[in-house]
Amino acid sequence: MNELVIKGKKAKEAAYVLGNLSSTIKNDALEALAEALMEKQQIILEENQKDLENAKQKGIKGALLDRLTLNADRITSMAEGVRQIITLPDPVGEVISMWKRPNNLTIGQKRVPLGVIGIIYEARPNVTVDAAALCLKTGNAILLRGGSEALHSNMAIVKVMNEAIKKVGIPEGSIGLIEDTARETAVEMMKLNEYLDVLIPRGGAGLIQTVVRNATVPVIETGVGNCHVYVDGQCDREMAKKIVVNSKTHRPGVCNAAETLLVDKYIADIFLPEVIDELREKGVEIRGCEQVQAIVPDVKQAQEEDWQNEYLDYIMAVKVVDGVDYAIKHINHYGSKHSEAIVTDNYTKSQQFLQQIDAAAVYVNASTRFTDGFEFGFGAEIGISTQKLHARGPMGLKELTTIKYIIYGEGQIRP
Repeated sequence: MNELVIKGKKAKEAAYVLGNLSSTIKNDALEALAEALMEKQQIILEENQKDLENAKQKGIKGALLDRLTLNADRITSMAEGVRQIITLPDPVGEVISMWKRPNNLTIGQKRVPLGVIGIIYEARPNVTVDAAALCLKTGNAILLRGGSEALHSNMAIVKVMNEAIKKVGIPEGSIGLIEDTARETAVEMMKLNEYLDVLIPRGGAGLIQTVVRNATVPVIETGVGNCHVYVDGQCDREMAKKIVVNSKTHRPGVCNAAETLLVDKYIADIFLPEVIDELREKGVEIRGCEQVQAIVPDVKQAQEEDWQNEYLDYIMAVKVVDGVDYAIKHINHYGSKHSEAIVTDNYTKSQQFLQQIDAAAVYVNASTRFTDGFEFGFGAEIGISTQKLHARGPMGLKELTTIKYIIYGEGQIRP
């Protein structure tokens, strides 16, 4: 048997146990996991350094290298995210509703784990912790398949987590890592229906589309982030600049970073020189439409693909638009249905934007960078779903459960 089958079988066996554990045991395991991350952080950082050195040799730099990088603050944040999950209600076993039929059958809906969740993701070691912790809380086993760039980091993190949770009685196989990073293994995992109940890809457009096209396991499609900020003609310009700069530069290599700036033509002459100066101070390359070039002549000409791109880098497309209607039309055409923001003082326009934009998260006067499980109070997220079934937006605990019907009778038979 190959690695996928061996670990898939162990995960399936573990899932039966996990689904019936008490909240107390699961929370004890999460606390042990958080403590172990802090205690063993030096080991994790040493292994992460190996990944960083290999990445640099391959020419990986900028935002992509930042996504791969771990440090003491990021490990502390990962542990804090795990502890926040502990404080959240356990959704497993919750009876959502009960009702009685005319024949006196009592019917209810009860939350249960999905089973075994597979994650295929790129070079982001924090995903390893977030996904494992959320699955543990919800009684799901997890099979992780990270990118080759983060293999040393992921192996170290998974070893630390498994050693910690074993001490409180969590079964072997609950957190599995596929160490074979060959593309063929990933494709095989996409068809592992015997052991996987759902597959969640996390990464760029290429990875997500590969999974969607090849998987026979049910897929929850997560977020390519071609996110926009629209700055309305009626707005606080200082606030708008802060929101734009934060949305683009806070962490440009993540899916909730803004890639396109749309500016109302009524303030473009004043606002664009100011905001472009601030973006350039942060190292952002601007690619603008003809109207932007007329205002800031040294801006690079934007091409059609610039309106579609998820750069994940210090690059931003900028366009002058004729009001909120045009902005909404542009976003709904080019956006990836992830996170979109309007900056405006006009209540009517803000409500129109909220109503008409088709996206998982829509903001009024705030940065797109808040689309995140931790920021939404979920502790972490296993991904940002941009589809509409079975979940949308940051996927926290409830999104990692399904339902089963429970029926109480008194000897009823169907006539």
